[in-house]
Amino acid sequence: MDWTEIIVTVPSADIETAGNIAQMTVPYGIYIEDYSSLEQEVLEIANIDLIDEDLLNKDREHGKIHIYISPEENPAEAVSFIKERLASEGISYEISSDSCDVESCLISWKKYFAPIKVGKKILIRPIWRDDYEPEGRIVLNLEPGLAFGTGTHETTRLCLEALEKYIKPGCTILDVGCGSGILSAAGLLLGAESAVGIDIDEMAVKASIENAKLNNVENKYTGIKGNLADKVKGCFDVITANIVADAIITLSSDIEKHMNENSIYIMSGIIDTRLDDVLTSLPEGLRVIEHYEEKGWLCLVAGKA
Repeated sequence: MDWTEIIVTVPSADIETAGNIAQMTVPYGIYIEDYSSLEQEVLEIANIDLIDEDLLNKDREHGKIHIYISPEENPAEAVSFIKERLASEGISYEISSDSCDVESCLISWKKYFAPIKVGKKILIRPIWRDDYEPEGRIVLNLEPGLAFGTGTHETTRLCLEALEKYIKPGCTILDVGCGSGILSAAGLLLGAESAVGIDIDEMAVKASIENAKLNNVENKYTGIKGNLADKVKGCFDVITANIVADAIITLSSDIEKHMNENSIYIMSGIIDTRLDDVLTSLPEGLRVIEHYEEKGWLCLVAGKA
């Protein structure tokens, strides 16, 4: 069945805010074209100043956000949401949409996804890329499909950096809103004993199970479709929730019962303007012990008070 590709064009100065808005419409990620700092980025990353002519001819004043909507979703609803949010932020925009088959969507998206170093210990390697050098890092093989969580977004990277610090040998993980399963797979590769990932999106759960297999940790991973309150029992040493502020606020009343005295709760996907709302929603028995921040996104680490 055909998917729908929505392309949102905005001024380059507004690309980050518009990207944050677009990210709210789908659970599996977006990709952004932004050539406003082309020369500087090429020089920093590749250490060269010779750039392909086609790239030099790209629009430097505007960026494009590509969003793919599955056949089961409502593209008109997504477009309406984006228009409303962009207008409320005072951002000028153009929106176009067209149908595309899922393979074309994946091919378009994959060409922008290269191996990524995260923190001090992890290298995320998309399975279609063989041009990488581990340099002593743990290699996390990933086939995200269209499930959220690739490591390219600040929210996921911040979570992974927190996991590096808080995963201990033999610990247990609960990943709420698991998406591609990247956090569970990383935690298991870092030494966790077992992980449970739960998501309301069946596509995400399937992707998380496949990614566990790619990293040879499938015997330590359990993927569950459903919601936390109905499907998960027991306590875990590390709980992650890389979602959005509203979902984290909703989860707050249920998280504490899955924590023991020494459990760590890692929350990410929080835009800085929603920090106070998230903090207010936390149960009295939890306190924030550390936070990570990048480009307006926050990752909070909480424990029992």
